[in-house]
Amino acid sequence: MRIKICEDKRVLGTRAAERAAELMRSAIEEKGNARIIAATGASQFDFLAGLTAIGDLDWSKVTMFHLDEYVGLPETHPASFRRYLRERLISKVNMGACHFLNPEDNPAAECNRMGKILSETRVDVAFVGIGENGHLAFNDPPADFQTEKPYLVVSLDLRGRQQQMGEGWFARIEDVPLQAVSMSIRQILKSRSILCIVPEARKAQAVRDSLEGPITPMVPASILREHSDVTIYLDRDSASRLSKGVERK
Repeated sequence: MRIKICEDKRVLGTRAAERAAELMRSAIEEKGNARIIAATGASQFDFLAGLTAIGDLDWSKVTMFHLDEYVGLPETHPASFRRYLRERLISKVNMGACHFLNPEDNPAAECNRMGKILSETRVDVAFVGIGENGHLAFNDPPADFQTEKPYLVVSLDLRGRQQQMGEGWFARIEDVPLQAVSMSIRQILKSRSILCIVPEARKAQAVRDSLEGPITPMVPASILREHSDVTIYLDRDSASRLSKGVERK
């Protein structure tokens, strides 16, 4: 695992975007296409802005897979991750193909449908974050570290739902859905490379727990330490509680 600490979240977004583009270009050069997993949320704003601003990336050869989505939330809702990805990624580039989750009517069937597509070929690079409760995608603690199913219907814990309200996606905690469809932990770990983008002080304790505590389902993102090619991008705020010496960029 590589840990890179940047001056602020804008520099973090730029550095992570540059590395993402390198990995995508490498995959395209090697086999003619790149398959990515895209995360959402406020923590990804600067990263996606930086990535979509890179001019020499052939997006027509890129296939994107959706990481997670709320159960029962229409795409027209401001908190919909489909809407987020269309506005902040898809509308800005000439994407070759996009595979969105749509768990409004039958979440279990949607897990099966998307799982079959995702399992056809290995993902080249996954873009992920870490939740305030340590979640990875929408795998809240205690996360399932064992299942090989590509997608799961998961229950969202109170702290994770409070984060979504705190970021401004919902007006009241009662409005935040109780369930979501999420890519599983094991499926995320099957990606060739993982870039984990985690700015802001509100993530500092989760970052410390994930990087310096035990690897445990109670801190789902701690499992990233078992992957052979993970780079964690932090800013000074999100890295503020780390006790170990790390590389600063």
